[in-house]
Parts: sequence; C-alpha cells; structure tokens
Amino acid sequence: MENKLALHGIRVLDLTRVLAGPYCTMYLADLGAEVIKIENPKGGDDTRGFPPFQNGESLYYANVNRNKKGITLNLKAPEGKTLFLEMVKQSDVVVENYRPGVMDRLGLGDEGLKKVNPRIIYAAVS
Repeated sequence: MENKLALHGIRVLDLTRVLAGPYCTMYLADLGAEVIKIENPKGGDDTRGFPPFQNGESLYYANVNRNKKGITLNLKAPEGKTLFLEMVKQSDVVVENYRPGVMDRLGLGDEGLKKVNPRIIYAAVS
C-alpha cells in the first residue's frame, strides 16, 4: 500500500517571496502538495541573497522552499500571462503575497483566475 501524504494530488502555484508566503507553501509541500514556485526571471525571490550560504546557495532560501519545484515566469509579458493561465487551469491553489492590487492590475487576481478555473482557491498573504 502506497503511503500518501494528506495533500497528495493537490497542485499549488506559489507566487510568494521572502517569508510569510514561502513558509505557508513550504508546509503545503511538506504535506504532499505539488508546489510550483514561480519566480521573476530578473533575480527571483529576494531570499536567494540571504545568508548563510553553502556552496553559493542561500540556506534560508533552501529551507523555506524545500520540496518545491521552481520555474521563472514574467507575469507582465503576454507570453508569461498565457503560460500562467494554462497552469492555473490544471491547478488547485494559487498563493501570492504581492502588494494588494498587483495581481488585479495584471488581470490575474481572484476574479480573473476564476474565469479560467472556477474551482481555483486564491490565497493572498499580506
């Protein structure tokens, strides 16, 4: 019998950075969700530069982003938005911690995402 964790089969798109958001999605990943961390191609999560470092990598970043897959995507570019919306169609949860209103201005807030996936759970951490 296969041992499945509580959130096995749940896909989470992680648009979070620094601490509160990545910490939240870290727990989702620890509980078995497939968490895909989406970072800006221009530098990614700020915590990539936080010490301590081992072999040139931030241990802080590695800790709060463990058990996650990672990609870069420019959500301001039309191609990036299109790819993100295709991912939303196949996901269960989106977690973001941008400043309030940023996702709405991009057309990727709760209402925009519900148009492509009515069952999506949208979580905003601020």
